[in-house]
Amino acid sequence: MLYQIYETQRTMMEPFVDFAQAAAKLYSNPLTPAGQNPLAQRVAAGYSLLYRLGKDYEKPSFGLNTVDVDGTSVAVHERIELDKPFCELRRFKRFTDDPGTLTRLKSQPVVLIVAPLSGHYATLLRDTVKTMLKDHKVYITDWKNARIVPLSEGKFDLDDYVNYVQEFIRHLQGAYGNCHVISVCQPTVPVLAAISLMASRGETTPLSMTMMGGPIDARKSPTAVNNLAMNKSYSWFENNVIFRVPSNFPGAGRRVYPGFLQHTGFVAMNPDRHASSHYDYFKDLLKGDDASAEAHRKFYDEYNAVLDMDADYYLDTIKTVFQDFKLVHGTWDVRNPQGQLERVRPQDIKTTAQFTIEGELDDISGSGQTQAAQGLCTGIPKARQKHLEVKGAGHYGIFSGRRWRESAYPAVKAFILSNNKPPATTAASAKPSVKRKSPSVALAAAKKSPAKFVNSTRPKTAGKAKPATRK
Repeated sequence: MLYQIYETQRTMMEPFVDFAQAAAKLYSNPLTPAGQNPLAQRVAAGYSLLYRLGKDYEKPSFGLNTVDVDGTSVAVHERIELDKPFCELRRFKRFTDDPGTLTRLKSQPVVLIVAPLSGHYATLLRDTVKTMLKDHKVYITDWKNARIVPLSEGKFDLDDYVNYVQEFIRHLQGAYGNCHVISVCQPTVPVLAAISLMASRGETTPLSMTMMGGPIDARKSPTAVNNLAMNKSYSWFENNVIFRVPSNFPGAGRRVYPGFLQHTGFVAMNPDRHASSHYDYFKDLLKGDDASAEAHRKFYDEYNAVLDMDADYYLDTIKTVFQDFKLVHGTWDVRNPQGQLERVRPQDIKTTAQFTIEGELDDISGSGQTQAAQGLCTGIPKARQKHLEVKGAGHYGIFSGRRWRESAYPAVKAFILSNNKPPATTAASAKPSVKRKSPSVALAAAKKSPAKFVNSTRPKTAGKAKPATRK
């Protein structure tokens, strides 16, 4: 019922929001009689602020049309590589007619950026993508707003998230031979699970995985976000924050955790900071500081654009990550596309290099939560594990802004480049015929003996698959 009330209120506010926008333009135009009023600038600023506070924020675009590569401007074409019911695998393909630049582009590493599904759209990582495009072939998971996904597509839970990630990794492996994976915040947990399952089946795993500011072990340095999830019962979340999508959306009737509730939670974490930011915006308009005012608009166009999450996915995440801590306890079983359960065993990962990154001032994923992944991946040699704490960076600072570009990214770039080939020992000992075992073969074996898939350390495969080819 709360969702319907919210939508009714938003609909009723639309005429007033449109009026505020028109009034702001009227009073800011010096050619109109209203614009010549001595108080016109102040009135226009007030109406502009009112419009910003009341408007409905739609999904922003990435808007990445060009990128600078070693001093050469390169065109960027954004396209959908794979379209799934709840996610699009989006590619940022670069074009240039400069032969030298084209040669460099072709030789650069392939990176899959797994964006968080935690309220904001993948465009929150725009700065991450833009920076990475200078030196990498970039793909990103662009999660869909659950309220636009029809009920006929079925539910989406945490297991589905893990299966999506595996499918995207296999797609890039089929196209390029292999890839690197970067997970930001929430997806660090399902990405680690996805790669663990691939390793347990004997599949080829990504060359490296970079995990940034995620709740691998939410028990360490718990934040306000962690405490809420840990101190409320599962039934409390199910009864108090889950609602059905109203009839005016394609996903009508779907149970979701609404984006507007998540946005309220975001703002409630730092209400004084947001109030101060809006007041500063008002003062910038009075001073005629267009650059600062535009920076405020760009930030809140992104920050205020939120999406709904499928209820099953949201509740699974609460229980698995923040209440039962199944990943760190070694009790997490994931349902594969064939319906069998597979035990998540990070210790089975052996050939994927690991980089964990945390922000010194992160108030969402506390200190040590991400680094805990290294303690779980005991099969990875210590020499191929790296950790970085970005000084002075909060949660968003590790993947966006000056600290990301100047501190975190150079380390990420160097780490990916140094691990852009399989370990020498693995490459020397592995035969081409078994370089990559087909997931369908592994899952067929699991179907014959599903109990072994859950309890054994590594399931047996029924045969050998053809090697992955590089295009």
